[in-house]
Amino acid sequence: MSLVFSDFQPIAAIATTATGANILLPLIQSHAANLWVAPSVTGIPGAKPYADSLSTHLEQLWTSHRSVVFCLATGAVVRLIAPLLKDKATDPAIVVVDETGQFVISLCGGHQAGADQLARLIAAEIGATPILTGAANRAELPGIDVMGVPFGWKKGEGNWTEVSAAIARGETVQVIQEAGSTLWQTALPAKHPLIFHSTEQPSSSLPKIHITHHSPSSPLLSAPASSSISWHPRVLWVGIGCERGTPKAVIDYAVQSVFVANHLAEAAIAGIATIDLKADEVGLVEVCCDRSLPLACFSAETLRDVTVPNPSDVVKAEIGTPSVAEASALTAIASFQGNVAAAASGGLIVPKQIVRLEGQPGAVTIAIAQAEQEYTGRSGNLWLVGTGPGCLDQITPAAKTAIAEADVVIGYSLYMELIQPLLHPGQIIETLPITQERQRAERAIELAKWGLTVAVISSGDCGIYGMAGLVMEQLQAQGWDGQTPAVQVFPGITALQSAASRVGTPLMHDFC
Repeated sequence: MSLVFSDFQPIAAIATTATGANILLPLIQSHAANLWVAPSVTGIPGAKPYADSLSTHLEQLWTSHRSVVFCLATGAVVRLIAPLLKDKATDPAIVVVDETGQFVISLCGGHQAGADQLARLIAAEIGATPILTGAANRAELPGIDVMGVPFGWKKGEGNWTEVSAAIARGETVQVIQEAGSTLWQTALPAKHPLIFHSTEQPSSSLPKIHITHHSPSSPLLSAPASSSISWHPRVLWVGIGCERGTPKAVIDYAVQSVFVANHLAEAAIAGIATIDLKADEVGLVEVCCDRSLPLACFSAETLRDVTVPNPSDVVKAEIGTPSVAEASALTAIASFQGNVAAAASGGLIVPKQIVRLEGQPGAVTIAIAQAEQEYTGRSGNLWLVGTGPGCLDQITPAAKTAIAEADVVIGYSLYMELIQPLLHPGQIIETLPITQERQRAERAIELAKWGLTVAVISSGDCGIYGMAGLVMEQLQAQGWDGQTPAVQVFPGITALQSAASRVGTPLMHDFC
């Protein structure tokens, strides 16, 4: 099954006529959607008839599907969905395809639900034109409320509507970024309304986007709530040691109190780190489950080699390492950035604190370290795409869809120019000279391991004198487990095939 539509699954596709059902059929064939049709529509492979009225059936699908694609009149869709719309943060993406198959309309949930992007993908799949009406598309900017999603950032407080409206009006908006990757800035158009400042001298009169690990209580975030928003990159690793049997409530209290005292945002937590002896600590496991955080566990042998500001001989005598909380936080940073041996106390921003909760058993030791690179919490994808001999009409629909979906597109600059119409605002585009194929492969693997979806493009077929073989060799050399990142190949028409068809010389038996 194709991985391209995975961010929008499950998808429900709905058609009331045979014509509409056939237009949506490619979504079934690529395993992207379940197609529901009116009982009168028959003979569509894989389609399922809905038994009740369409409005009743849609009500059943509303909360169980992330996306709904209609091949139906826009007015009819508006009347169907109107009673079901509750909140743009929870409503599914709504996309409408016209019955000629020429246009794909992002109707509702363009940014947060992803309808804009889904419309682009479906348009690429069926050869249609996407219709996107949001102001961000006119300005060639990513939606300000989704710009951090590829990097796993968490939305913080603020007036998102007001700041988005300011950008739509073309007004200047100040960005104060003190944490997380700045890679998103490379995807901005040449003319954009954002200006970048340090935290020392922010302007008080402009709307602001804070990209920070600090909480709204921090003196650094002094802009009024009516004109500012916050994104929180997940850069903070929380090292925890605790007495055996310490309940979840005490661990939660320890995290909350230390974060409040240090003006840190809990949304910026990347994960919890501890010694492997605590891997089965019930309270700790419950905290991670409730907060959807990874639990990184390290051996005493690993932790004892980490230099920390507050070692303890008592702890060393008991479990074999002079530090759990501080050493675990620092080791987590080094581990998730690919170098366990590089753990150093320089990343520690909150030294260990011992916290108890009155009336509750147990005690918690907590320390916090800040990573340079955020934890995305995503499984990366590496898509090896053949773009054909040079014309857009000779790129397969699957390859077009993969390019449209990718967070990052990497390739030789000439090839990138040829596929320019398939690219869209917010995508990170990286080009390297024609002699730097190995560097391209290494860069693509690096970003995919981090959690991004990366399309590596080659002309013709990517597996014939293209990038696919080189990328696979690099993955093998790095000990790839065959799963992370996930790899999918999108073959392309070769120049050989295209030339043969143009001059009328089929490649037959002698070619074999």
